[in-house]
Amino acid sequence: MQILDCRLEILRISTSPRLRVLLCISTSLTSLTSPSPHLSHFTEVLVLLQLLAISLATGILIIGLYLLGLEVQYRRRPGNKLDATVGNWQLKVEEPQRYLLVGEMELINRTQRLEIMVPDVQVAVKLFSNGSLDGITWKARIIAHHPDASARLDDYWFAYIVKIGKRTRLEVQVDIQGTDLSQLKTAWIQLHYLTYGPQGRIPKVRHVVVPFQFPTPEDSQSWRSTINADVLPIRTHLLTELDEPAEVVKRYVQPHAKPGDIVTIGESPIAIMQGRFRDPSEIKPGWVAKRLCYLFLPTSSLATACGMQSLIDVVGSVRVLVAFLLARSPNSSVDPVSSTSSLESKHG
Repeated sequence: MQILDCRLEILRISTSPRLRVLLCISTSLTSLTSPSPHLSHFTEVLVLLQLLAISLATGILIIGLYLLGLEVQYRRRPGNKLDATVGNWQLKVEEPQRYLLVGEMELINRTQRLEIMVPDVQVAVKLFSNGSLDGITWKARIIAHHPDASARLDDYWFAYIVKIGKRTRLEVQVDIQGTDLSQLKTAWIQLHYLTYGPQGRIPKVRHVVVPFQFPTPEDSQSWRSTINADVLPIRTHLLTELDEPAEVVKRYVQPHAKPGDIVTIGESPIAIMQGRFRDPSEIKPGWVAKRLCYLFLPTSSLATACGMQSLIDVVGSVRVLVAFLLARSPNSSVDPVSSTSSLESKHG
């Protein structure tokens, strides 16, 4: 204001009254419309802060979308998806004091873009018998039959890379010796193989159960009378993934069956023969499985986190949650607890 007054005094000396008034008005309007230096600086800071906020939000959004894309890509990739087949098993030597069990198996890389290394393969054997296992010994060998590399003479498994979509073969020999092997019923072979790939070092196990003894149709003769029907329990050997359900029925049931008979079989043997069973040590229960499993009967296989996770791995967590919520709704006539058996029969 002091500068403005000085200018007005000078104008009064050198101009007429009319001109002096106009100049005063013009000068006053100029002083009102011209921006203050402090206000202009504040506006510039505010605009700069807005630009920084927009840039920061855009950067966070871009990083979030990038991380989301990485997660989606990770979930869609199969990881260390290398499987060992059950293979073909034969009892090459069957003598009173020596059995030679030979199995031909394959390691299959089921990924489409990844190579999987197998740095180590080992085998363990558990024998089941009607009698004592004292004096019975076993020795196992693993012989590699790679398509592009020869096996070592000392039976050492060297690290081998299974190419994309390829497979390699291996032979397992189990030499069993003892004074009397007639009581042996079954051999349980566990093939432990280590996979090395994008998900790191992941140990896996392929279980193979090979029976030595097979009941005859004459072993099943104990008919049981009930109110509505006569029931005959059929004795079979220890059913495994090496068996076919139709062949089992033909071998053990057909000699006793007559027109009109009804044949039933448990869901667990069917799941085992179809290869739809999993080792609980290889199952990692998630959030949904750990919570829904408490809502089923204790005798149900879905009443455990591993059992529920097995179902989720087949149909997905979203489908399981939606089915459960619909079953629990007031308008639904289906109780998820009572429908457990139907879920198990569909998904093993």
